[in-house]
Amino acid sequence: MVTTLTTDSQTSTWSDVFSTQNGAVYQCDAERCWYVDFAGKVAKFDYRCLLKLKKAVYNVDIEAKLLDSSKDPDVEIIFICACDHTYILTLLQIIALKEILEGTFVMLQLNNIIQDRLYRVAL
Repeated sequence: MVTTLTTDSQTSTWSDVFSTQNGAVYQCDAERCWYVDFAGKVAKFDYRCLLKLKKAVYNVDIEAKLLDSSKDPDVEIIFICACDHTYILTLLQIIALKEILEGTFVMLQLNNIIQDRLYRVAL
């Protein structure tokens, strides 16, 4: 899927990297960034911040939170340093975001492998 956005000064094209029914990640080559469409907002990330988001989400111990019998709310705040975005997510939303990020990085690795193989064959 390719989505075209028209802004005041330019037109940018987003390529669908990975999507589920809960959200999606799009890549914009013109801006050299990724857009994460999740939890009712679309957030712009550079690659470094996307890696930080992945690390923050993966560091949430979902099993421990589910087994915790205290009366603490099942909400996690995902804040990424050097990034303008903060997520306040339930455990189910964290699982869904983790699935989206896993799929995104698998697709990026797959694309890298395909490009590497095509480039080797061309030489």
